[in-house]
Amino acid sequence: MDLLPAIDLRGGLCVRLLEGDFAAETVYGDDPVGVAAAFASAGARWIHVVDLDAARTGEAPNRPVIAAIAQAVRPAGVSVQAGGGVRSVGDAGELLDAGVSRVVVGTAGVERPSLIADINRRWPGRVALGLDHRRGEVRLRGWTQSAGVTLEDLVPGALEAGACALIVTDISRDGTMAGPDVEGLASLVELVARNRQRTSDLAAPVSVIASGGVGSLGDVAALAAIPGLGGIIAGRALYEKRLDLGAALAVVAGVSR
Repeated sequence: MDLLPAIDLRGGLCVRLLEGDFAAETVYGDDPVGVAAAFASAGARWIHVVDLDAARTGEAPNRPVIAAIAQAVRPAGVSVQAGGGVRSVGDAGELLDAGVSRVVVGTAGVERPSLIADINRRWPGRVALGLDHRRGEVRLRGWTQSAGVTLEDLVPGALEAGACALIVTDISRDGTMAGPDVEGLASLVELVARNRQRTSDLAAPVSVIASGGVGSLGDVAALAAIPGLGGIIAGRALYEKRLDLGAALAVVAGVSR
């Protein structure tokens, strides 16, 4: 299991949204590369990066920043998982060429599962599906539109397409630090496991990575106790010093042994 500190980019700045609302934005700095380097120095093995501009519009003004982040943390052996506006094989290739280790496909992967399959065929094990939801209903295009389907509806197709991970963001909790939906995430992890068992040709493991609501070390411990959960993303709580990254990493490392 990994603890992934998050960097959300908007206009080149390091920001966080409250419950996915672009009008409720807090800016935490103008040096995302420096933030990433600090996370790496604290012991993070993965960093989760989202291009909010690209997620909303399809344009990708922050890709040079993502490339700079990947280059800055690579010497420390830190991997970058990045998404936002990945809507084609070409988009995925640009991020991977920039040094990203895992690409997260959201809207396009929900609407076209074949895109996940196409990326996975070219870069096996390096594409994840981003599932952003409000109370189980999946949202698209920077969380602004409903997909008309639930998380559970999308799990079988995501596994068949070859997603190596499901990045599950609870929008109603994102940025609130009010605690994650531990019960819902545990159920989803079990659903993924059952679907893998029914599909004999799925040899590779599929990680469920939880995002949204983490506000304390207790929240990290509660999520880390979910059997089979692959990772935890933390954002605002780190920036506002309610969660110490080193302590959180130690909790996750203890569970993973």
